[in-house]
Amino acid sequence: MMKNMPLSAIIGLFFVSLYFAMAIFANWIAPYGMAEIVGDVWEPSSAEHLLGTDNIGRDLLTRMIYGGQTTIFIATAATILSFTTGSVLGFLAAVLGGWADQLLSRFVDLLMSIPSLILALVILSVMPVTIPILIVVMGLLDSTRVFRLARAVAVDINVMEYVEAAVLRGEGRGWVIFREILPNALSPLVAEMGLRFIFAVLFISTLSFLGLGVQPPLADWGGIVKENKDGIVYGIGAALYPAVAIATLAISVNLVADWILNRTTSLKGGRG
Repeated sequence: MMKNMPLSAIIGLFFVSLYFAMAIFANWIAPYGMAEIVGDVWEPSSAEHLLGTDNIGRDLLTRMIYGGQTTIFIATAATILSFTTGSVLGFLAAVLGGWADQLLSRFVDLLMSIPSLILALVILSVMPVTIPILIVVMGLLDSTRVFRLARAVAVDINVMEYVEAAVLRGEGRGWVIFREILPNALSPLVAEMGLRFIFAVLFISTLSFLGLGVQPPLADWGGIVKENKDGIVYGIGAALYPAVAIATLAISVNLVADWILNRTTSLKGGRG
């Protein structure tokens, strides 16, 4: 499989694997404790602190590793929740049709008419800001986009002959959704999953930068930018490291998602 992978997909897969490996093994590879103060404020790079220190003297490499763990975990969990909820409801709306479809679609339209960031800020301002709450809020808000895509794809698939044949055989809605519609809707959903994951990374980083995301002393990339933004005025680049990490992860995930989309599309074409 590696032989057939384009260079862009290999590069993307390398960085995605690197970031996820660092997130999984953060507790073993981080040189210091997450909130441990080990030096002076904004020390430059050195043998002891490869990326220097942050605004209160914590090792920046350690903060980046733990910040990546938190950011990737929250984004992954929120993406799984959004796709599970959005896809199932979107497929269900397409299969049921009628008033059920109209009710679900209009409710989703109502939620989508409100900017996600504003709605999340309103919700989080009246609720305790914990990681489970962040995952649920982000996942449910983002599921509206997945719902629209899943419903649009399922509506087209639902009128195909093989779906009608399954209905005539007496298969239930569960069979139709998971055995007939889902396999044929995977290509656009996989591509969208990459975009939704990156949106979740940017979303949690934005919330943390605004003070309603991951709370100190926990680290995440948006929070690291917020903590060290004042250093930019003095020519200190501590806030730029998480920005580069976010950008690199975003590009890498999109490269991998594009390759998977092209591969699944080609395989479908071959089977047809």
